[in-house]
Amino acid sequence: MTQQALIMGIGGKDPQVDQEAFAAPTSVIIGDVTLHAGASAWYGAVLRADCGPIVIGADSNVQDNCSLHVDQGFPITIGERVSVGHNAVVHGATVEDDCLIGMGATVLNGAVIGAGSLVAAQALVPQGMQVPPGSLVAGVPAKVKRQLTAEEREGISLNGTLYVELAKAHRAAHEEN
Repeated sequence: MTQQALIMGIGGKDPQVDQEAFAAPTSVIIGDVTLHAGASAWYGAVLRADCGPIVIGADSNVQDNCSLHVDQGFPITIGERVSVGHNAVVHGATVEDDCLIGMGATVLNGAVIGAGSLVAAQALVPQGMQVPPGSLVAGVPAKVKRQLTAEEREGISLNGTLYVELAKAHRAAHEEN
């Protein structure tokens, strides 16, 4: 028996999952959520848009056991080619294109992670923090440590590409079972 993702509307808002997106079995997608083409929500990920919208851009991935939630006035926008690492929490924040949110990191209401940035594992990005593009952010509370190198930015890109391919493989395996 094959398990499906829990995809559920609430308050008159239904999730919009592109046919080229992947919602893993055991992922939970509730309310005003949009998953664009090539985007993926992995096992145990919860995207709960009951108080405002969540948009996951093309070719972005929300990895296993992540929690994404919004407050009124604090939507979530995840840009294109973004990786949100395992067990991360994004709450009412914006993550611009080509970023990596490290495993176990937390990004709070009103924060903006500039394009091409890396939030280190376990970092706590406080409410309202504005991270300049191309930054490495780490610590509790998070602080900008330095600009990323070209090699580091390429690594972020490769990670995103890997997850697009993994999503295709998992979708195919799921359809076979």
